[in-house]
Amino acid sequence: VIPHRHSCPAAFRLYMELLKRHAFSLKECTNLPNYHKTMNSIDKVLDLSQIFGLQENEASAQLVLFVFSTVWRLVDAALDDEGLLQLTENEPKWPVRPQDMEIDNVYEEKRKEYSEILQNVNTIMAVELIGQFLQNKVTSKILYLARQNMCTHWESLIQRMQLLLEHSSALRNSKCISPEILLKLISDTHKIKVHPVVQATPLVNSAGLCIGTSQSALWLPLDMLLEDAMDGSQVNATSAIEIITGLVKSLQAIHITSWHAIFLGLWMAALRLVQRERDPIEGPVPRLDTRLSMLLSITTLVVADLVEEEESVAVDEFEYCLEIKHRISGKRRMDLIFSLQNLHEYQSLLTPPQSVISAANQAASKAMMFISGITVGTAYFDSISTMDMPIDCSGTLHHLIVESCIARNLLDSSAYLWPGYVNGHINQLPHNVPTEVPGWSSFLKGASLTPVMINALVSTPASSFAEIEKVFEIACKGSNDERIAGATILCGASLIRGWNIQEHTVYFITRLLSPPVPADYSENESHLISYAPMLNVLLVGIAPVDCVQIFSLHGLVPELAGSLMTICEVFGSCVPNISWTLTTGEEISAHAVFSNAFALLLKLWKFNHPPVEYGVGDVPPVGSQLTPEYLLLVRNSHLISSGNSLKDPNRRRLARVACSSSSKPIFVDSFPKLKVWYRQHLACIASPLTGLVNGTPVHHTVDALLNMMFRKINRGNQSVANVTSGSSNSSRLGSEEGYLRPKLPAWDILEAVPFVADAALTACAHGRLSPRELCTGLKDLADYLPATLATIVSYFSAEVTRGVWKSVFMNGTDWPSPAANLSSVEEQIKKILAATGVDVPSLAAGVSSPAALPLPLAAFVSLTITYKLDKASQRFLDLAGPALETLAAGCPWPCMPIVASLWTQKAKRWSDFLVFSASRTVFLHSNDAVVQLLRSCFSATLGLNTSCCISSNGGIGALLGHGFGSHFNGGISPVAPGILYLRVYRSIRDVMFLREEIVSLLMQTVEDIVCLKPKKSKYGHASFAAALTEVKVAASLGASVVFLTGGLGLVQSLFKETLPSWFMSIHRSEKEGNRGGILPMLRGYALAYLAALCGAFIWGIDSSLSAASKRRPKILGCHMEFLASALDGKISVGCDPATWHAYVSGFLSLMVRCTPTWILELNVELLTRLCKGLRQWNENELALALLGVGGHGTMGSAAEMIIETEF
Repeated sequence: VIPHRHSCPAAFRLYMELLKRHAFSLKECTNLPNYHKTMNSIDKVLDLSQIFGLQENEASAQLVLFVFSTVWRLVDAALDDEGLLQLTENEPKWPVRPQDMEIDNVYEEKRKEYSEILQNVNTIMAVELIGQFLQNKVTSKILYLARQNMCTHWESLIQRMQLLLEHSSALRNSKCISPEILLKLISDTHKIKVHPVVQATPLVNSAGLCIGTSQSALWLPLDMLLEDAMDGSQVNATSAIEIITGLVKSLQAIHITSWHAIFLGLWMAALRLVQRERDPIEGPVPRLDTRLSMLLSITTLVVADLVEEEESVAVDEFEYCLEIKHRISGKRRMDLIFSLQNLHEYQSLLTPPQSVISAANQAASKAMMFISGITVGTAYFDSISTMDMPIDCSGTLHHLIVESCIARNLLDSSAYLWPGYVNGHINQLPHNVPTEVPGWSSFLKGASLTPVMINALVSTPASSFAEIEKVFEIACKGSNDERIAGATILCGASLIRGWNIQEHTVYFITRLLSPPVPADYSENESHLISYAPMLNVLLVGIAPVDCVQIFSLHGLVPELAGSLMTICEVFGSCVPNISWTLTTGEEISAHAVFSNAFALLLKLWKFNHPPVEYGVGDVPPVGSQLTPEYLLLVRNSHLISSGNSLKDPNRRRLARVACSSSSKPIFVDSFPKLKVWYRQHLACIASPLTGLVNGTPVHHTVDALLNMMFRKINRGNQSVANVTSGSSNSSRLGSEEGYLRPKLPAWDILEAVPFVADAALTACAHGRLSPRELCTGLKDLADYLPATLATIVSYFSAEVTRGVWKSVFMNGTDWPSPAANLSSVEEQIKKILAATGVDVPSLAAGVSSPAALPLPLAAFVSLTITYKLDKASQRFLDLAGPALETLAAGCPWPCMPIVASLWTQKAKRWSDFLVFSASRTVFLHSNDAVVQLLRSCFSATLGLNTSCCISSNGGIGALLGHGFGSHFNGGISPVAPGILYLRVYRSIRDVMFLREEIVSLLMQTVEDIVCLKPKKSKYGHASFAAALTEVKVAASLGASVVFLTGGLGLVQSLFKETLPSWFMSIHRSEKEGNRGGILPMLRGYALAYLAALCGAFIWGIDSSLSAASKRRPKILGCHMEFLASALDGKISVGCDPATWHAYVSGFLSLMVRCTPTWILELNVELLTRLCKGLRQWNENELALALLGVGGHGTMGSAAEMIIETEF
């Protein structure tokens, strides 16, 4: 009919009248006996399934295609009638243009005038009929199904309707519909009403907050994640950029907020991270440099990746269908600009730390010169101080953030013109400025690397990629001295404070650690030997805690580990008969290079922890199993990814680094010497030492090392008796002979060290060695080969764990005494824990008897306090320190306070750090203490504890405070509970008990919100919206704790075991009766938010390829099966019906609106059962929404429901 509408206008009019009569009474049509057969016939005749690319055999799904195609045909017909069809981008999918029949000319002339009038009326009627399809309750919802499941086609239809809106005279002449009405209809084509728990107002003015905006509690998970990344006790194999990006996406989706808001929240969370370090304590932990890198490098890269994701990657049909594109409030780049402009309002967060004031002032002066029309190069800033400027150029962190964004092309120099960005103008530059000084500008122009130039480049960060790239090229291709200079420069200020190019600096350093084989290289030994001086400079340069943490934040730990294993394998196999002299005059050997590489490698995983600690529940950990095998597995995954077209900019960066070092996968088997040591290391941890056989090379090495260590012991004519363990009973403590240091490869020495330590410790236990002689001998061994400290740590840790050694008294005669400050340490521990309500075991009862430690621990701590606190020793103390803390923490109380007391005497400036570390031990010995600490976290965040000495207003400020605390009245102040928990949880060996505890604490917090908060309010009661807002905050805290503490394993257990068990149990509260049902309902909503946030944090909200997201369908399917079975009546629910109803409706609403990808992964039959249960509760809108986002498989069921209910 439509192709012949011009020759037969009456027929077309009749078609539209019939369509008008029957198309809006679909229920009658679907009840006809031949409905299914009719729809199949229509589908075949019109080729609907083929045209739309779907294989639909279900009649109701075919009906959706028919209604959609009918509207599309009417639109094309109206466009063609008005000469607009040629303006469309694509050809029509079906015959539309007139195909007139041959008719007698005389007859045609007689009817011509009438036909033209009827055609014009038909066009108007077609436009009005389109409006009716969009206005009718049933057909509009059917069209909405088409919009959700055939998005590319829908977009094409909308483009055609836009032409009608802009050019159609029929639309303007219609009396039934106007362009304004049609525009509203195509913009708002039936949007499903969501549950109130999803529609609730974002967290505004929630629970008092900390420094910053009143909405900051919305971003509590961000604050906790950023603060957690500052824990230097363990690095992460996964890039912080990837983790933060996933969290940002999850929060943006769950809270249904704009990108402007989420960007602002991210900047403020990073600024709070920096401000918490404003009064830091000293110790071997990441400091301000790491926090500034998080703010000015990592956060900027997260934002850059999110912007690039939108601009460079086309949104595919799947994502478009899920309305991800429609949820975005404007373009992300514009939202970023608005967030940065708003950031200027929060001056208290923008105050720069003392160490970066100069950099902030320089950024401000750069902007001031720009708006003043003065053009200067970087050479000018190399030669002038902002103190010399004729006007105040005080900068803030805001200026540094903007410069970081400009460097990554997120902004341009127009940002300098923002209102209030800088104050005043510069009329002229200062006089008497040197024309050329050593610095990056002159270096880029070709100045040679003189000592003065090298010092200038080491102390000043590079400002551009070109500068740092030139240094890298010199380090690759220059002479030996130039290589050393290049390595020194790369590990200088450009690594620590070169925030604008930091990702390039760590990339270049990683590449230099795996230099390529020269084309003309023909030696038998590894080519790495010739690079020894440069490699050693790099290894020493990146050894500090902040540097290691920066590599971890950028996700380069796996690549770094691969390079270090290669270096260790090569240099550990060398006999130390060659040495190299550095430009500083220092002489290094193969042992030194090996030790530096080995110590750095061992920092990258929990080498001294039993393997059992790596697992959580029945799930292998994702991202936390830091073993050599796992690190190489992650590194190889980056290599494999490089062959694909990657959407994720961060993964592209990591793939580039992986390919640059080696284009092939590498495994532990690639390093036979390392593999032998690693197996021995694991065996030493798992069981007592065995395997030393007389006459073997290992036995001879043991003898040589013992002779070297104890050569000064003079026992007269009688040799030292063989008082050793059964494993090494042929070894004897040395005589005066053979005291020369043996020339052995490092791997051979490490293989013998456990037996050496065993012999020495056994001799001390039997009185053959004094404690002083033991420690002196061990120190001599560590001085000979510093890497042996790692194996000594491994052996001592294993022996303490086995508990077979007697304790020794730390009496100040044989062993060092902690008595001088042990009671002081106890008081400070109590002070730190004062805000948590946790009881501290008293040390006073043991005052009468000397403090005691297990012999291996006493030897270990005595060995460590013999080290000087200089730069050379620091990198090895950084290795031994965490091991010592872990070892002491695992021993009975008060071993850790004793160790802290001894080290406090050694390093008084570290006293606060040491006391804080000791205070954490309390939680490792008592799960009840951990629960009490978590209770304090909930109370502090919600402002439910007026006795809290940190804050009574709640919010992030009360949860995280200002880091470790400030120095008030001499000594450390109480620590915010959130900080304490973030530094404790990694040492909890079994976190699974937290499943029930988090749920229990959340339920108690909800009860407190309802029952305690009204007493503080003006009118004596709290509104539902206000209470729900605080419930969201509590759920966010609970989800953050689960996410950070247990990862995938804890989340899986929460969904599969804890939540089902909780709902099937009976819960009663004395306070429920007089609250009108609000408490049970809020409990359900709290659990819904907890579940949704936990899932989003771990699995992500989209279809990523991460290991965690691959487990999502199975875990979520199990939980949905539980919900469906309970709704079916197959499982009895014991909790309050209102709680159950609120949870099911709330959780499913969050899935529909925020994580529709999850629903697509569920079984169609399961979704149908869920919808049936929802309809029993009269949750028809939610049931329809659930089917609507279920994909093509549920489109027919959704259409049946629409037609049946006619709502």
